[in-house]
Amino acid sequence: MIDRATSFINAYSAKQQPNGNVDHSLAFFMDDFKHEYIKYDVIVEDKTEFKKGLVDKLQNKVHFRRVTIEDMIIGNNGIFVKIKIWAKVEPFHMDTIVEHTAGQIMSMELDEKRLIKHLRRHYN
Repeated sequence: MIDRATSFINAYSAKQQPNGNVDHSLAFFMDDFKHEYIKYDVIVEDKTEFKKGLVDKLQNKVHFRRVTIEDMIIGNNGIFVKIKIWAKVEPFHMDTIVEHTAGQIMSMELDEKRLIKHLRRHYN
């Protein structure tokens, strides 16, 4: 389970790098999944819509992005992962560079194949 969570976080980080592989990141999810952004009260349950959002983010110019795992709690069918994100990005729809450091906790419910069936993202 630790390896699975680490692999997912690495794919999560890599998907927004230049030439990011969105399909590799999506491979961690069941076809029928739920992805919640708790802070923004947004729920995505359609893989096509989710992929479109990921592909749109590839238009951003990423100067620097690093994601590290701070802590993990492992359960029988779930994982809580606390991460830290450092980024310097020029969003495609803006003329300014945005630098930020953010913490996030992801709770992932997994199916019997260890695919994500429900991901909740909590921001600091």
